[in-house]
Amino acid sequence: MICIIALVVFSIMGIFSLTYRNLAKEAFDCVFRRITFRPCNTGFNEKIKSQLVAKLLNKSVFAARIFNKYFEVFSWAFLILMVWSTFYTVRGGYNYYLYGSCNGLNQVGFCALDPGGNNNKVTEISNGQCGLVEKKEENVTLDNVDLSSFPTKNVNSKDTIVLIGCYECDYTRKAYLDIQKLVKEKKTNYIFAHYPAKEDTNYLSEVGYCVYKEYGERFWEFNDYLFTVDKTEIYQSSYVNTILNKYNFDVEKINNCINNPLTKEAVNNQLNQLIKTHLYGTPTVFINGKAFVGPKPYRVYKSILNKFIIF
Repeated sequence: MICIIALVVFSIMGIFSLTYRNLAKEAFDCVFRRITFRPCNTGFNEKIKSQLVAKLLNKSVFAARIFNKYFEVFSWAFLILMVWSTFYTVRGGYNYYLYGSCNGLNQVGFCALDPGGNNNKVTEISNGQCGLVEKKEENVTLDNVDLSSFPTKNVNSKDTIVLIGCYECDYTRKAYLDIQKLVKEKKTNYIFAHYPAKEDTNYLSEVGYCVYKEYGERFWEFNDYLFTVDKTEIYQSSYVNTILNKYNFDVEKINNCINNPLTKEAVNNQLNQLIKTHLYGTPTVFINGKAFVGPKPYRVYKSILNKFIIF
């Protein structure tokens, strides 16, 4: 079976060298004969065998003797390894294109195409259920979760995107632009939920709630802006007031709303609903109910809406 391995290797090397191109032709003839249950009549196997044994002789006579004696066994072993590695290489590339990770959707194992694991990084959170629900993507769900009080764009689409993120989370900021692009391009329903992964951003949940309650659709432009400004300052009320003024919101009305006990109760209820999703980091994106944890490449989000992904 060494001829099969040689065919693959020499075919690739033959792109750059005529010598290897000729060897690739011999290897092809040999493979064709083997798959039609005929022996190679070109002497190709013996040629490759003798060259390999000669190289081993320079290193170890014993190794050369063993290799020569069990050449066919080694050939099959190398073939199996080649098929195995090719399968996992192809699968890794397929997974990376569809999910942003060689290992599958939301899997954090090493991926040569994303060595830093950037497509799966999140700002980790504590959802108050430590030990009760394992931090796995399959446990993240929208079942029995009420999102009706969160800012919503409903265009009567069959597709719905839910973004749960934190204003101060770098990974949410990375995903946010792609999600806005996807919502606009595909004209989907859209729900945004702020989860204060950073403790200092609790205040922004109340601000967002009040802006959406008082000004409706004008919330979205304000929300976009919060993901572009200096993240180290947005938790300061004085800075947020400046932003509210920028968009001609009544700052006094918003602050009165924020200080209203009913607002704090409503925002706390929203947080409880998000905890029920079992999310373990931001951003968490749901597209038609399927969870995507971490800032995936745009093509990953888009492909599920184009029905390319089969779960």
